[in-house]
Amino acid sequence: MDFSKVIGNLKALGYGVHEFGTAKEAALWLDGEIDGRTVGFGGSETLSEMGLYDILSSHNTVYSHHVPKDGMTSEELRKAACSAEIYLSSVNGLSEDGEIINIDGKGNRVASIFYGHSKVYLVIGENKLAPDYGKALWRARNIAGPLNAKRLGMKTPCTVKADRCYNCKSPDRICRELAVLWQCPMGADIEIVLIHESLGY
Repeated sequence: MDFSKVIGNLKALGYGVHEFGTAKEAALWLDGEIDGRTVGFGGSETLSEMGLYDILSSHNTVYSHHVPKDGMTSEELRKAACSAEIYLSSVNGLSEDGEIINIDGKGNRVASIFYGHSKVYLVIGENKLAPDYGKALWRARNIAGPLNAKRLGMKTPCTVKADRCYNCKSPDRICRELAVLWQCPMGADIEIVLIHESLGY
C-alpha cells in the first residue's frame, strides 16, 4: 500500500509522521523514543500485537487497564494512564485526507488522545486506512466495533456474527462515543506511526 497521499495530508494537518515496513521496526523506534517516562496505553489490539507494553515497561512506568499493576483497579489504571506524560493508542479508522476516527466506550482513550499529555503516539496498521471519511467511519463502526466487542466477550447483537454495527441499546455496548480529529489539536504534539502491516481491528 502506498502511504504517500495520507502522509502528505497528515503533515499538512500538523502531525509528525513516521513510516515503517514492519511492526517490529516501529516497536524498536518507539522503544528508543520513549525512555524514563510515565506512559499511558489506550485499549488497543495493535499495541498488544506489537508487544509494546513489555518492551516499554523495561525502562518506563507504563499503565494499561488491560494489565494488572500493584493491586490497582482497572479504573485506577485508566486514570493513571490519562495523567501519564506520554500516551499511546491506535485508531479505528484513518482517511486518506487525514481524518482520524475513534469510537470508544468509556471515553478515556479518546479524551487522552485529545488532551493532557506532553506527547501522543498513534500507531496505525495499513488495514485502518480508508479512501475517505465516510469509509473510515464505516470501518470504525462495522469492522472495529464488532470485532472489539467480540474480543471482549460483550453480549451485543454485533458479536453474534461480528459483521456490522446494529446501533443497539445493549448495556454491554462499547460503541458509545465518536471522536474525529480533523486536524492536530492546538498545542498538541501527536506523532502518527504508520506501519505496512495489518494490525489490530
